[in-house]
Amino acid sequence: MLNRIRQERSDVEQEQLSLDSSTDDYLMDLVRERDHMAFSAIFRRHHPAALALALRICGERSLAEDAVQEAFLSLWRSCARYDGQRGNVRSWVLTIVHNRAIDVLRRGAQDRRRVSDDGVAERVESLQSTELEAGRREQARELRYALELLPAEQSCVIRLAYYGGYTQAEIATMLGTPVGTVKGRMRLGLQKLRSQLISEAVPA
Repeated sequence: MLNRIRQERSDVEQEQLSLDSSTDDYLMDLVRERDHMAFSAIFRRHHPAALALALRICGERSLAEDAVQEAFLSLWRSCARYDGQRGNVRSWVLTIVHNRAIDVLRRGAQDRRRVSDDGVAERVESLQSTELEAGRREQARELRYALELLPAEQSCVIRLAYYGGYTQAEIATMLGTPVGTVKGRMRLGLQKLRSQLISEAVPA
């Protein structure tokens, strides 16, 4: 009985080692088939970069960990949506993490407003301030939508640079991509982003 348990444990460890050396695309094929061990391999491989990005955005480890947990849960549920032709797995994962980190921050801000014990005068914003905040939210919504239209690899480097605060060299290390490639993706992405935002601003 003990020998059988040891053999089963050895078989599991061997499978984990095999999966850890597999490509991301192969692992995602298995994840689509609801393979938990393949998903664990994806998690181990991309969790450090995901947590680093979430920490940059959220500023607090507990919030960052919540964002990463939600991101990987979303990845498991929506794995069929992954398209390797639009970008690699790392870019896709970090895009999901970015979106979840922003959501976590927004929820935290709403919670703080609800529990605030300030006076009525301090809680009621002026009409001008309200309109300004509404305008900023609308701009953020438009920018987020425009980013979603970009190829995943271009969207990812822009998110990492402008939301995560990473340098191009740091992004290259994180993605395992030459700096020149990162620069090229960022340049093309910003050009498309600018064109998209301009086209939305021009009345039909």
